[in-house]
Amino acid sequence: MTGDEKGIPSLVKNRRLVEQRRSQIIHGAFNLFVRKGFHKTTTREIARECGLSIGTMYEYIQTKEDVLYLVCDYIHAELERRLREALEGIRTGKEGLMRAVSQHFRLMGEMSDYVLLIYQETKSLPREAKKRILQKEEEITALFEEVLHRGIRDGTLKLDASSVKLMAHNIMVLGQMWTFRRWALGGHYSLEEYTRRQTALLLSECTQEDAGGE
Repeated sequence: MTGDEKGIPSLVKNRRLVEQRRSQIIHGAFNLFVRKGFHKTTTREIARECGLSIGTMYEYIQTKEDVLYLVCDYIHAELERRLREALEGIRTGKEGLMRAVSQHFRLMGEMSDYVLLIYQETKSLPREAKKRILQKEEEITALFEEVLHRGIRDGTLKLDASSVKLMAHNIMVLGQMWTFRRWALGGHYSLEEYTRRQTALLLSECTQEDAGGE
């Protein structure tokens, strides 16, 4: 039995095949977990959904919790990838902040069911797997910290360095608020309006300017 960087043992040594099969398992489990919940979904249902026999599936994972971890890890990886894409080619920290916030909020709208899944079901993971998932959350938050520090250095953001970590977590939570409170906020704001107003509030804290300022 071999392991990988995710800490999940596999009976198969071919890394490319492991990645391919686990991708099938992840995408097969996504909608089942969202629709039925983790605990009500069976491994047999996951195997059927991803087009594998249950015996074959167990060559690539050991438990249903392994599947949940792979799903949560994939969601975080997708969030991080798309945030990094939004930050490519930025000229200033302020520009990066506006792009990152816009992309973060957009992703919370597009992937709200999956983000909810992480927060509802992470408690079902073993301790070490849960710790790795929470570390992924910290790594995404660190992207906002990097943007804020860049803005302080280039003078486009006016924020005390001691407040950077708090502000980065605030940004994460403001995006997630759309996921958790969309049932209430959606009756008053579109996602675009919510993003515009929250960006203006963030910039007023970081620049003493409104969202339309240069």
